[in-house]
Amino acid sequence: MSVKATARITAVPDGRGATALPVLESEGPLALRRTRSPEPGYARVTVVGAMSAPLGGDRLAIEARAEDGALLAVDSAAATVALPGAGPDAGRASYALRLGAGEGAELRWLPEQLISACGSALDQTTRVELATTARLVLREEQILGRHGEDTGSLTTRLTVHRAGRPLLDQQLAYGPGAPGGWDGAAVLGGNRAVGQLLLVDPVLETASLVSRVLGPTAVLTPLAGPGVLVTALAADARLLRCLLDEVLEELLHGLRAARGA
Repeated sequence: MSVKATARITAVPDGRGATALPVLESEGPLALRRTRSPEPGYARVTVVGAMSAPLGGDRLAIEARAEDGALLAVDSAAATVALPGAGPDAGRASYALRLGAGEGAELRWLPEQLISACGSALDQTTRVELATTARLVLREEQILGRHGEDTGSLTTRLTVHRAGRPLLDQQLAYGPGAPGGWDGAAVLGGNRAVGQLLLVDPVLETASLVSRVLGPTAVLTPLAGPGVLVTALAADARLLRCLLDEVLEELLHGLRAARGA
């Protein structure tokens, strides 16, 4: 039997320099837990998988919003593993992430990896709505197959709007049913870990960033707006995370310096 579930998070300033969570609603396999934040002022929420999901046919969603002035960080306790359904007619699973941040708010979306297990079929969509002065740090990582197995069928779409206008819209597809060449030398080149790191911040509007290569399998691309996108490939999840963590620390350091200037 397929599962339909939506978890919801709303963060607001508490008036004392911290962030409160008036809405923290878990459902189905999506269990939300408030955890200790390493940075003052932020509310941190960790997504804990209460059961194996998504399976074929499941419809899962998370809605997370940082209201005006709120600071919200969301991570997860473990990787999300897309698995085959219980029968041949289970169909594709879907995982919808609907994120938002208001004026002066910051949302950090830093979950663990999404693993596409052999035989699975998943469509993941991430839609972000940002106010003009909102800040965003978003990381997505896809691991194509568990150790020693082929990948499942996976499509992902990341759409970001700022002040009602499009900032980024990209779609990726891997595995059975994907357009030919997805695993060729011009795309993955034998790698099985794919990651995107997106930063949006008003201070980037005046930053003089230029596109540059980050090692042999990653690139940093400024967006046509106050944002920067890092796209990376790696042989495995550990190498991918190390690369993205290094770039994230560099970018955050630059942003803190720019705000203090």
